[in-house]
Amino acid sequence: MTKLFFNTTTVKIDVGELVSFHKYQHEFMHQKGNPGWRNADTEMFPIIGPTANANFSVSTPKGAAIQDQHGLLRELEYELIESSDTKAIFKKSYTAHTKIKNSKYPDKSSEAVVAWPYDFEFLKKFELNENGLNISFSISGENEMPFMLGYHPAFNLVTSNPTIKTKNKTIALEEVLAAGSRALQVENCNEIVLKDKYSLSIKTKGFDNFMLWTEVPNMVCIEPITFYPYAVEQNNLDKGFRFLNTNPEVFEVFLAIES
Repeated sequence: MTKLFFNTTTVKIDVGELVSFHKYQHEFMHQKGNPGWRNADTEMFPIIGPTANANFSVSTPKGAAIQDQHGLLRELEYELIESSDTKAIFKKSYTAHTKIKNSKYPDKSSEAVVAWPYDFEFLKKFELNENGLNISFSISGENEMPFMLGYHPAFNLVTSNPTIKTKNKTIALEEVLAAGSRALQVENCNEIVLKDKYSLSIKTKGFDNFMLWTEVPNMVCIEPITFYPYAVEQNNLDKGFRFLNTNPEVFEVFLAIES
């Protein structure tokens, strides 16, 4: 377990997964084992969204790639490459066409392995300071590699009427629950405030969209995304690709707590 400290804020990271963000004697991250989801955070890369209706195949300029829901990055294990009291950096690397065991097989998928036709390196960096927690994602790889990126954190809820606010609207938890497995899209947005016992601000750079998901009242996932996957049929998921033309390409998420 990697721990970060700054004043009264503590952060715990378990092999790259943000399992605790604690301040004011309050835990902001959803805890494993509680109703809702088996994780506290993860990443969606190099695709976002389900693929079962497309026979788990996604088109790329180098041919079809076998991908399960939300991509193969989550099947790789992070390596800790740097840490201090206020910073930690984790890395995942992938070699093109390497077959990776699919953890969803056989219970939730017919594909035993997944693969991607491009090399890439993925860095996840945590930096804690007086203002909050900055999480950045750095993608390096082959020029013009197609990709989508989504960050999938789950936040703890303790009141009976939490709300999610953007600059233009307020979203009740009931609206997120009603969206079901598709998740509720929030377009053209780079800042959201989750208002519960305390207010948690989530600001992003590079994503420009969110989707909101939960199936229980005690947690909510507020997910910065580069593309909302339910905007297209699954066999057209490649319409949502960006293409790597800056090495590395960096995306940021900043979490700030208000009293």
